[in-house]
Order: sequence, then structure tokens, then C-alpha cells
Amino acid sequence: MPQLRLALAQVNPTVGDLSGNSELVIERTHEAARAGAHLVAFPEMVLTGYPIEDLALRRSFQRASRAAMEALAARLADEGLGGVPVVVGYLDHIESMADRLGVPRGAPINAAAVLHGGRAIARYAKHHLPNYGVFDEFRYFVPGSDLTVLRIHGVDVALAICEDLWQDGGPVAAISESGAGLLLVLNGSPYEADKDDVRLALCATRAREAGCTLAYVNMVGGQDELVFDGDSLVVDPAGTLISRAPQFDDSLLVIDLELPHAKQQLALPDGTPIVSVSPVALPAYEPTAPLVTERTGTDEEIYRALVVGLRDYVHKNGFRSVLLGLSGGIDSALVAAIACDAVGASNVYGVSMPSVHSSQHSRDDASDLAERTGVNLRTVPIAPMVDAFESHIELTGLAAENLQARVRGITLMGISNQEGHLVLATGNKSELAVGYSTIYGDAVGGYAPIKDVSKTRVWSLSRWRNEAALARGEVAPIPPNSIEKPPSAELRPGQLDTDSLPDYAVLDDVLDDYVEHDRSAAELIAQGFDPVLVNRVLTLTDAAEYKRRQYPPGTKISFRAFGRDRRLPITNRWRERSDD
Repeated sequence: MPQLRLALAQVNPTVGDLSGNSELVIERTHEAARAGAHLVAFPEMVLTGYPIEDLALRRSFQRASRAAMEALAARLADEGLGGVPVVVGYLDHIESMADRLGVPRGAPINAAAVLHGGRAIARYAKHHLPNYGVFDEFRYFVPGSDLTVLRIHGVDVALAICEDLWQDGGPVAAISESGAGLLLVLNGSPYEADKDDVRLALCATRAREAGCTLAYVNMVGGQDELVFDGDSLVVDPAGTLISRAPQFDDSLLVIDLELPHAKQQLALPDGTPIVSVSPVALPAYEPTAPLVTERTGTDEEIYRALVVGLRDYVHKNGFRSVLLGLSGGIDSALVAAIACDAVGASNVYGVSMPSVHSSQHSRDDASDLAERTGVNLRTVPIAPMVDAFESHIELTGLAAENLQARVRGITLMGISNQEGHLVLATGNKSELAVGYSTIYGDAVGGYAPIKDVSKTRVWSLSRWRNEAALARGEVAPIPPNSIEKPPSAELRPGQLDTDSLPDYAVLDDVLDDYVEHDRSAAELIAQGFDPVLVNRVLTLTDAAEYKRRQYPPGTKISFRAFGRDRRLPITNRWRERSDD
């Protein structure tokens, strides 16, 4: 059988950075060429970054993307890389459809180009456009319909892009009839936790259906609220995993494949050309052992996703440092640990803001965390500022409690404005769901790293992070007392979260069913939840939509995150209730 050395370049592009992303392609192609690769593949829309949202509709950006692709092809040749076929994702457009009614402005397409010899020798447009979850591609792209098959060193290679693999039929069905030896799939697939290994299972199924080896290359890095985890992989025609890249790391996965000889007559749809790069098979050579990276546990995966999401949001948006309130509680402690791992402890600034109700152990726990991690810590007592407000306006009960949170928010934003730090909100998904936060108080900030992390998962991640540190002989970053003590906002004497909310284990169970799975009140009660509890939690969740709209962006790690996935009207009289 012919041999082919394939390089899958798992890289971290930045949306809109056409020149910077082109440099990534150049660098990795040089590395792949040094490794002896015969074919190099990059992720979906690597030249533009992904997702580009309404940038896709700007004709100036459409033209700039195509020009960047053409310039990249020429530069690859100029740097001695023109003999290696390079497959890159980019934004293109269809001139003949640019002004047609009923299609997105400019007729943009989610495309892949094969660069060889200083030019694009073949192109492919994504067939299936996802329009669910975080995806909104019907708004942005025109679907493609043609197949693209390359003949490289005696092997036929068919192309597909991401959703083309997920949908039954389509390109994969046509490829199964064609007899191609390799299906190469470019992807921009975001990370989600608590899922079975659906990518591997899908790739295995499609490889068996197509009757060929399947190579899946995915991007890494954070883009606003999304995190791409890489996890590029290769499976053989029987669906057996033969190589896998690590998650969350830039990586070049190089693998030697034995593939069937190209057929003289492929069974392809009418009009599908075979683009020949080199029809002659390579002489046999000694293959290298394939890399197969093991998947980690769920807590480690989620933690790494949170680190990558925060790191890239900070760096890609031009910040150098972050600022957060350190209360001594578990949420701020976990966010501080994530921030230290993302940007370095020297770039993390914590502020302890005790009020008259702050316990000594909370102050001590904040100091303990600073000693353990090395973050910069200052103390700004808020009692005099609260007194100043209350000397001019009489507030009682909840309004008085929230005033303390809002003074803390003003303090953090003032320091941020003065010193240039990005403020991190430290609220978790459970609190965000039921509105257990103070708008313009603890909800202020530019980014919310644990916005999509339930309270029970916050504890789990904190324990995992400490255990991982101890296993490496390091100091555990999170004070044990922050993990073990009952959670409290400390806005009134002796306050505990359980004064206002159900036990978090029960609350998170209800929220998982209602938010993630859209189960009705009747279904929840049928599962055994108390009717009074169900109606109370659902009422709180529905009423907090206006707060969630004003909350900072944060890393998505669940199947259904607030914001991108779960979008409900603020003005809404429908209530999911049970009469039981």
C-alpha cells in the first residue's frame, strides 16, 4: 500500500487577525516539512479565526480573507514550502450570488483551500451549516454542494468541514461510494464537559461508513465564551483509534498512514474533478510510532478549559493583568487559582473588602490564599464608604445588603479604571441561574471564569486542583477552610446561602434538569422533587433573566450555557409551573 505522512496542525488562531493567523500556518508548515510531512491540514476557518459572527457579512472582510489565502499560498512557495500541499480553512464568497435576495450579504462561504505551488489548486465549501446551540451558520453562510478530491502520492483524499461529518448522508455518503482512501475533516468544534467521547464515536462511525481512514483536525484556544480543545485524531477504516493529539495544547500531530492505491476511475458525482498533486506513490519508508494521548478526568478537563478560556480572553483582548475581590469564599478562591494558572500569580491582583459583617476567618482565608498562590493582595475596608452612602439615603433589608455588594463593585471598577486590570466576576452558574447575585455589585466585571460552573462543580474542581498540586509536591492553592466552610455572602450577621437557597446539591440537580434539559415542572415533580421546591426554583430562575443579560461573558463548559445557548425573552409571561 502507498504510504503518506500526514500532519494535523492543532493551532490557536485569533478572530480577525489575518496576518497573525497566516504566521501560525507558516510556522507549523515549516515544522511539518521538517518532520517529513507529505500533507498538512489546519482547522476550519483558521485564517479568520472562528466563529466570526457578523464579520462574515462584511464584504471588506470577505475580500480580505480571500486575499490573505492567496498571499499565504504565494508565501509558502517563497519560503520553500510550495511542494507540500497545505489545507487551510478561510472565509470566501460567491461573486455570482453576492446581491441575490434570500442569501447572507455577499454570499459568504465557510471554505477550505488546498495550497500548493504558490496558489490555491482546489477549494471546498462546507455543505451542512449548523444552526443549534452556539452555532448560527444559516445566518452567515451559503452552503456548498460539490465534493473535492485530491490525488496525493497515489492516494485519493476527500475533504469535509466539521458539520459535514455530523450529518447523515451528504459528503460522507458520496465519499463512501467514491473509493477515496482518506477523509480529511477540518473542524472548529468547541469543548463541552460531561459528554461521552462523542467525537471519537462519530469519527469511528463515519470511517466505517466511508470505508476509509478518517483524520479529524480541530483548533484550540479561547474565543470569547467558547473554548476549543483540539483533541485531533485519526481512525482507521474499521473505526479503531490510531492517533490522538492532546487536549487544550497547540500541537502538531504527525502520523504515517498506509492507504489504498488511488483508483483509476472514482465513482464521483458528475462534475467532481480529481485534483492531482502527485499521482505517483512514494517509495516505502520506515514509519514512526503514532502518538495516542489519553483523555483526562472530567474535573481536569474542565479546569484546563477554564484556564485556556481566561488566558486567551485576557491576552487576545490586550490585557496583562486581572483583578478580583477575594472574600475568603470558595468561588473567589477557585477563580484566583484559575487566574494564577492562566496569566501567572504576579499578574493577579486581589482585593479584600471587609464590611462590618465580614468574619475574621474570611479575612484570614483571603490572606491564606494570597500566601499560597503569591497573588498581589490589598485590603480596602468598605464600612466607611457604606456609612457615607447611608448617611444620605436610608436603606434597609435587602437594599442595605446589596449596597455593600455595590460598594465592592465600585471599588473594583475604580481600581481597574485606574490601573488597567481586567475585573473578574466570581459568580457561579447556580447563583446566576436563580439570581443570587447583586447587579452592579458582585456581578460587575469584564469576564466571569466560572459563569458556567455549578456550585457543586466549584467544590469538585477546587478539591481536584489542590490534589493535583500536592501530587506534584506543590502547595495547594486553595485554603482548605474555603472549601469546607458553609458558603455565605456575609451581607448580614450570621448569613448563610442556605437561608435563601436550597442545599446546593439539590438545587444543582433541579437546575440541571430545567436549564440543561428543558424539563417541565411536572416532569421534575414526577422524578421525585418536592413540588414547592420545584416551583420556587423555577420562579427564581425565570425571574433572573434580566440579570443574566447584564452579566459578563464567561467560559462555556456545559451543554447549555446561559447566553449563547439558552436565550429567553426578558419580557415573558410564560411560567413553567405545576399545580400540584
